[in-house]
Amino acid sequence: MAAILDRQPSSPAAPAPVRRSVSIYQPKQEGLIFPLEPEFSCFAEERLHRKQRLVAACRAFALEGFDYGFAGHLTVRDPEYPELYWTNPMAVHFAQVKLSNLILADHTGRVVEGAYAINRAGFVLHAAVHEAHPDIVAMCHAHTVYGTAFAALGRPLEPISQDAAAFFEDHVVILKEAGQVAVEEKAGLSVADYFKGVKAAIHQNHGLLTASRHSIEAAAFWFIALERCCRQQLMVEATGAKPILVSPERSRYSREHVGSEYIGWLHFQAIYDHLTKSQPDMFE
Repeated sequence: MAAILDRQPSSPAAPAPVRRSVSIYQPKQEGLIFPLEPEFSCFAEERLHRKQRLVAACRAFALEGFDYGFAGHLTVRDPEYPELYWTNPMAVHFAQVKLSNLILADHTGRVVEGAYAINRAGFVLHAAVHEAHPDIVAMCHAHTVYGTAFAALGRPLEPISQDAAAFFEDHVVILKEAGQVAVEEKAGLSVADYFKGVKAAIHQNHGLLTASRHSIEAAAFWFIALERCCRQQLMVEATGAKPILVSPERSRYSREHVGSEYIGWLHFQAIYDHLTKSQPDMFE
């Protein structure tokens, strides 16, 4: 027993001190290895961090099978020039996105850095939301199987589980422009207002969108989680039985503790760690 207690952690990184508590999941005991939110000394350092996590989010979408040709776009604001955002290149598979092929665009859709073209639909929706909501740091959208299927129902998720409760009163259903590809700028403007104070949207006959005021990691994880919840809801409904719902009070409690921006960021740290070890070409 003494040998086990005396054994040092195998991680080369020294345990960092625990910072101000923002979640019950943060350890109260100091000196334990636990993900810490980053702090930056300059814009260049923060820019690289955001770009690396954007690439990782794209790779995570590939692992989840969220690809559909060239459809799907993820964006994150530049920390120094918030009127510009980094995004994945047009017609490049999520699994092939890397630091070197990211593009930087403005709110008019003009590419200001990078060799690839921008996804027109991505520009229309994301640029409108980013411009209308300066607090939104990142957005995600992809044409997924279960999210698109559930979106055809034109209704919100029900709190059938703790996972689904994370979205309770924190997502909206958008009916405008339903089913019509968003290539006109007015289409983006018509849906931008729906993102006030929520982290996700179900666009009828289109699919899922998530937004984060915290990080691209949070936006990406909550997209993955929302797709998973849509799948679960469809599976339950396929049984023909009426599900037992989590009460509003308990749903709000769960949302507070497992549905926050911080928790989305924290969940993504495990994904990021796995990707950095298994896909080192991300940062080429």
